[in-house]
Amino acid sequence: MADVLKNTDEIKFDPIASKAQRYEKGVSIRKKTPLAKHQEWNSFKNRKDPVDILIQTSKGRVESLVPIRYSRMMESPFAFYRGAAAIMAADLAHTAVSGINLQLCGDCHLMNFGGFATPERKLVFDINDFDETFPGPWEWDVKRLAVSFVIAGRWRKFSNKNCKEFAWHVADSYKRHMLDYSKLSALQIWYADIDLAELIELGHDKELKEFDQKRIKKASEYTAHEKEFAKMTYFDGARARIKDDPPLIFHPSGDLEKLVAKEGEIVHKRYIESLSEEKQILLSRYKLHDIVIKVVGVGSVGTLCGISLLMSATGEPIFLQFKEARKSVLEENVKIKGKYIHQGERIVMGQKLMQSASDMFLGWTNDSKDRFFYIRQLRDAKIKSVLEVMKPKNMAEYAKACGWALARAHARSGDPSMISGYIGESDEFADAISEFSLLYANQNELDYNKMLEAIKHGKLPIAGEI
Repeated sequence: MADVLKNTDEIKFDPIASKAQRYEKGVSIRKKTPLAKHQEWNSFKNRKDPVDILIQTSKGRVESLVPIRYSRMMESPFAFYRGAAAIMAADLAHTAVSGINLQLCGDCHLMNFGGFATPERKLVFDINDFDETFPGPWEWDVKRLAVSFVIAGRWRKFSNKNCKEFAWHVADSYKRHMLDYSKLSALQIWYADIDLAELIELGHDKELKEFDQKRIKKASEYTAHEKEFAKMTYFDGARARIKDDPPLIFHPSGDLEKLVAKEGEIVHKRYIESLSEEKQILLSRYKLHDIVIKVVGVGSVGTLCGISLLMSATGEPIFLQFKEARKSVLEENVKIKGKYIHQGERIVMGQKLMQSASDMFLGWTNDSKDRFFYIRQLRDAKIKSVLEVMKPKNMAEYAKACGWALARAHARSGDPSMISGYIGESDEFADAISEFSLLYANQNELDYNKMLEAIKHGKLPIAGEI
């Protein structure tokens, strides 16, 4: 029987070894952790109660917003999965790994990928959410991504055969592109990106291709800050203000209002200081006009997030989004000491390490009580996938795109030669991941039903919102 590695065993990158030597090292690791081990999932003794994990991860959130979090998660097993990264992280800690660690996304599901504009105004396809980024076993991102396709496919009422194929394509695409990256230099990998227009052109569905091309054209022409300003603001005397749109966008009241009034300028000043000098000079042309709370995502609901409006002396706006940065759900589940005490810095540096190009205003900050935040532009030509219009063949193509983007992100901080040697060129890895994905999707449904029971018995509060 193979001596399977656990996530406590780490294999270090050897910068002196050749690509061929590192590839062979990956092949040798397979004897310790056979590829077939990655298909295994069974609930284990003393598994943490998923409802208890949800309650634990709600601690420290804005209390009035927590019911919105559970209301959103109860919409479907897919919505639940998006808000349950902590549950899966605790489970993945009990699975076999190769021992090859790198920078993880941490919440790697299919809705955390999409198109956006680089600072050079090129539209690329990439991962776009890094709240949970942390070093760890590369397999964890692959598994969470593949499982998300099975759960989303079931949500769309696609067949089990289709759903398994989606997960298989994630892993197969990851394998093929990681092999491609293993043949490049570190600098070539760093320069690599995925052109969104070219990616869409590879699609075989003419109708969806035309739909996506129209969205790209619109995004390319979209001057985000000016259009958002016309839609979202009004003038209160000489001061620009953001319109309330409750319950999702609102000016804080009560204790929260006092907190924002007291801390707003401090937080903004510390954010500016985290930026490079040329960005500091650019933003010195703007003054902070308004701050509102904004309820975002599924997993982030209840954390302190919002929008700040900056205005230049001549009336040009910039909208920035701030998000509270809490500890990654991975941290307590990997035996790796975190490099950053400041959780906002952790997210920003992880994002810069994994993305081909990051937002030019990406920075971090904290308030006087050391509540951590990171900040980026509110919107910058962002294009999200619309699952509701996808047919099975579209979903399969999207799975390949996400697998490709994940391989590119992992190749930047990991060792693509060693990972490729470990995976090999057969279908065994993709077969194992697709089997795991079906099993874990079943586990997710059981956990989702446990949450519904907890809501029914008043253990978790819900809101009649949205």
